[in-house]
Amino acid sequence: MKTETTLYNPFDYLESPEEINAYLATAFLDEDPRVFLVALGFLARKKGMAEVARIAGVNRESLYKSLSGEGNPGYATIARVIRALNIRIVPENSAAM
Repeated sequence: MKTETTLYNPFDYLESPEEINAYLATAFLDEDPRVFLVALGFLARKKGMAEVARIAGVNRESLYKSLSGEGNPGYATIARVIRALNIRIVPENSAAM
């Protein structure tokens, strides 16, 4: 018997902005920066990759690669994608000074 699978996008199951923010924050804090890129990719697919690429001013195909965990996007590309997704990243110092 053959097992059928479907594509999984965690953003299909995250409903509130708080859940989405928690998911992205956890991905951002991972030691492997690709985890955050893949999380951005999932969110971009949920919002519509073509639309995100258009707003960010990047090629859709290269955006797929950049956010797959296999690409190596520059900071400028990541910043444009974050703005296109309407995400706000706020630095926070958790270490006692």
